[in-house]
Amino acid sequence: MIELSLTKTRIQAGIWEGILTGGPQDGDVPDLQVTHLGKTLNTVAVAPDPDAPGRWQVKIAIPPELLSDGVQTFLIQNGATGETLNSFTVVTGEPLGDDIRGEMDLLRAELDMLKRAFRRHCNETM
Repeated sequence: MIELSLTKTRIQAGIWEGILTGGPQDGDVPDLQVTHLGKTLNTVAVAPDPDAPGRWQVKIAIPPELLSDGVQTFLIQNGATGETLNSFTVVTGEPLGDDIRGEMDLLRAELDMLKRAFRRHCNETM
């Protein structure tokens, strides 16, 4: 199995953009999921990169209704395995002296993901 790698290229006009490598070579579109506070977003577009075979262009529209004062963290995961490939944080409102809140929000989101996976594992093995 080929390991997926997702690299951010930019955020512009409310759209997160990145390049995915290691996707399927048979033309199947890689399954990516984006979550925010445990809810899956359906704003992901994955298309083959016309300039480089085996690479995929990923675009994620950031829904404006999810933006509010504070730190909002979005996790990008492999839909097949649940592995976190990348994440991004949007900070709005008053500027933060240290970005510790963003890091804490990311840790909380990943901990929630691990708890769900552990509970699912326990239920499946009983």
